[in-house]
Amino acid sequence: MSTNFKGKLFVFSAPSGSGKTTIVRHLLKQERLGLEFSISATSREARGEEKNGEDYYFISTKEFKQHIKNEDFLEWEEVYRDNFYGTLKTEVERIWAQGKHVIFDIDVAGGLRIKKKFPEQTLAVFVKPPSIDELKIRLKKRSTESEDKINMRIAKASVELATAPQFDEIIKNYDLNIALKDAENLVDNFLGLKNNQEEE
Repeated sequence: MSTNFKGKLFVFSAPSGSGKTTIVRHLLKQERLGLEFSISATSREARGEEKNGEDYYFISTKEFKQHIKNEDFLEWEEVYRDNFYGTLKTEVERIWAQGKHVIFDIDVAGGLRIKKKFPEQTLAVFVKPPSIDELKIRLKKRSTESEDKINMRIAKASVELATAPQFDEIIKNYDLNIALKDAENLVDNFLGLKNNQEEE
């Protein structure tokens, strides 16, 4: 496939615990959509079962800063001190070279930056949790983080929720099955598949 293929970009952003990862995984399984996951680079250590080149590209803080200097990123952010996340330009090129569209599971600030860089090609979707209280319950159920860390995420979530109107679409994740269907419809419409689909 020639790299002249300029695919679409699907950005899914949300506060932690809103269910965006579940939605993205579901969309990746729909082969007709031709989506490929954009793997972010991070300077943090791998956690648990995480694999390099699958979940993230794990690179050192020094390497990350060098990439910033070389302008290799589409977007990047220092989430906590010396804890960087970003999307390498080569990642989007890798996916387009396969003739596929790119899907991002990315934080709000990064998602909006990608939309700004590719305004016509990007569909930016905000996944909204039912409420902040529900978000807190979901994060606690994960039992992966301390109370302090959860409170930090909740504070961040309030700020992130305020950015929802800057996105093209908002999916309310009150009922997961409905949210998954909504996400499929949005991608279908943006790719122009809705009208071409034969009734099965």
